[in-house]
Amino acid sequence: MSLKAFHLFFMTVSLVFSIAFGLWAFRAYRADGQTMNLVLSVASMLFAALLIPYGIWFLKKLRNVSYI
Repeated sequence: MSLKAFHLFFMTVSLVFSIAFGLWAFRAYRADGQTMNLVLSVASMLFAALLIPYGIWFLKKLRNVSYI
């Protein structure tokens, strides 16, 4: 597995986990009303939102590099 392929895999897993954690933290906030859960949810979703443009930039930068 090339470094490019591993990086894309790692970014995808990070995006999925970040979204899942953000949703979990938001549900916990709705259940008990703790402000820290809301902060964690917003921070996680912000991180996920920043991963998407980073992934697009990364793919454009390494367009000519093989996945193998």
